[in-house]
Amino acid sequence: MTPLVRRSAVVLAVGAVLYAVGLALSEGLVEYGQRIVLLAGINIILAVSLNLINGTTGQFSIGHAGFMAVGAYGAAFCGVKLGPVIQGLVGEGGLADAVTFNVALLVGAVLAGVAGLLVGAPSLRLRGDYLAVVTLGFGEIIRISFNNAEFLGAATGYFGDSPAGLPAYTTFFWVYAWAIAIVVLIRNLTFSQTGRSLAAIREDEIAAEAMATPTTRLKVLAFSLSAASAGIAGGLFAYMQSGIRPEDFRFDKSIDMVVMIIIGGLGSISGAIVGGIFVAVTLELMRDLQQYRLVLYALLLIVIMLVRPQGLLGSRELTSLLRERFLKPKAAK
Repeated sequence: MTPLVRRSAVVLAVGAVLYAVGLALSEGLVEYGQRIVLLAGINIILAVSLNLINGTTGQFSIGHAGFMAVGAYGAAFCGVKLGPVIQGLVGEGGLADAVTFNVALLVGAVLAGVAGLLVGAPSLRLRGDYLAVVTLGFGEIIRISFNNAEFLGAATGYFGDSPAGLPAYTTFFWVYAWAIAIVVLIRNLTFSQTGRSLAAIREDEIAAEAMATPTTRLKVLAFSLSAASAGIAGGLFAYMQSGIRPEDFRFDKSIDMVVMIIIGGLGSISGAIVGGIFVAVTLELMRDLQQYRLVLYALLLIVIMLVRPQGLLGSRELTSLLRERFLKPKAAK
């Protein structure tokens, strides 16, 4: 069996499993439970993408919600405008919806990636707190710009041309298909030669420059890829909500993303996944507590940081921890 055939078989198998699980969840979970599952998948994309900057490369960015907003508005606007064109080419039905949705997500990802490039090229020459302040400023600029964009509906947000809002394209299948694709992409990058160069920048940027590592170019690459991935998450979020509001991408959204990767463990892709799921489930399950919700959430985070300051998984991957736990004792025997 050739590698191409093997990979194709794996992709088809994963797609079939996702489709089956999605059908089971739609039948077995109430709408609120399905929303939590979708939010967990979107958070996985956001956490893994931000971990590439903050964890792997060691650059402190707190404006990621701005790139999510670019992807959300870009995917929503292009999906609404391109939908009739694609339906005219392939006809109406599920195929046209799938093509429209994924083309819209890719457009949103490209726009977010370009925004990441425009932000990263000048700002990534800075380090530490200075970089954090600059990324925060750019994130707020993006949000305020959309808030005042009259052609998108100004402060009311964007809900498409239909009174019912954007089509409900976001399903379990598409959320987790994109989540798996982005996790695999970023994992392959992290454990490649480029990923080792990014880790060298994190450990000692001056030493990396002395070894002729193109630090600025690699940081901009990581920043742009991370922003594009956040754009995918933004598009999925927009179609899940049937619309977008500027307040969905405030500063506290960026802080939630930082919390995800710190809870899971900086530098760990598995930790980012765990942190994304943790934040989605915790915040939604506490929603009924109303005014006490954020207080209890903050106390929970404090307890976790006191007990496990390095994060739930630290900087290590879940696979290596499981390997040490179950394989090394057998080898010793």
